[in-house]
Parts: sequence; structure tokens; C-alpha cells
Amino acid sequence: MAYRRTPKVQARLDIQRAATLDAAVELLAECGYAGCSVNAVATRAEIATGSVYKHFPNKAELVAELFRIVVSREVAAVEAASQREGGTAERIVAVFETFAHRALKAPRLAYALLAEPVDAPVEAERLRFRRAFRDIVSARIDEGIEAGVLPPQDSQLTAAALVGAAAEVLIGPLTTGGPDVIPELSTLALRTLGAVHA
Repeated sequence: MAYRRTPKVQARLDIQRAATLDAAVELLAECGYAGCSVNAVATRAEIATGSVYKHFPNKAELVAELFRIVVSREVAAVEAASQREGGTAERIVAVFETFAHRALKAPRLAYALLAEPVDAPVEAERLRFRRAFRDIVSARIDEGIEAGVLPPQDSQLTAAALVGAAAEVLIGPLTTGGPDVIPELSTLALRTLGAVHA
């Protein structure tokens, strides 16, 4: 007969897993990927290192799960921005402004999510995030083309280029606290889109 966890045991494991992920989010935001070791996460969560391994086989899988959680919040925020009142170009600009503002509020975390060297499972999550972000922008571009406020273009290509440009433009401010790049990022988005009017 196979072992079945009791509800009490499962509840304890669920609490431990949540504490592990909360600790990992804190460490990622403070120290980046390099500082988010399994030992550091266990210490922050006040659990044994072996307990972390009950839930995640290695650091890469732990951080990949962490990326899924954090990135889903970011995707939800930019999706909401893309649905705001206003014209097509305004909504697309709102996506990039929202993305940039949120990144600049948590620069270490944003750098880890966008550019820090990571293991393959984490890189796969990073690529999923970029695709989700691209798809949100692409959908708004398609709406703009259909409404006649944007010129005909490959919406997926334009959106991918803008997402890549936004990530690249933010690297400097995220790592060195450089100048406010959001107005220039908004201008870049509008020029790339070829907006006729909002």
C-alpha cells in the first residue's frame, strides 16, 4: 500500500514550500541569482537545507519556480496597462512605462529577471516571460493596424524588437541607477510603431 500524506503533513509541507519561495524572492531581490543559493534560502526561511530539497531538486528548479511566480505578476501588470482607456499607441506606451516603472522600483530583482546570467531552466522561464510580454504588445499592434492608426507591419516582429529594446535600455539604470529612461523608451516605442495618431 502506497504511503499517503495526511492532510496535516501536507499542510505543513505547503507552509514550508511557501516559506521557501518567500525567502527566495527576498534573496533574489537583495542579492540576485548568484546570491540565491539553497543554503541561503534555507537560512532565510529558517528551515533545514534538506527541507528545501524536499520541494526543489536544485537551485535552478527553485529559481525557475520563483521566476514563474514573479513573472506572472509582471505579465498581469503589463496586460492591465494594455487594456487602459485611450488610443492604441497610448496603451502600448503604457505597457512599456508600467514595465519600466515596476523594474526601477526593484532594480536588483528586475536585473535578475532580465539579464543576470542564470542556469538553463531559469533562462527558459525568462524566454517565456519575453514571449508573453511580446504577445501582449503584438495584440495591441494588431488592433492598431486594423483601426488604421498604425501602418501595416509584422506585429510579432515589432513587439519582439520593442521588448528586447526595453530590456536593453533598462540594464544601465538597473545596475548603476542612471538617468530616467522612461520618456525616451516611450518615444522609441512610438517611433518604432509608426503611429499615425493615438
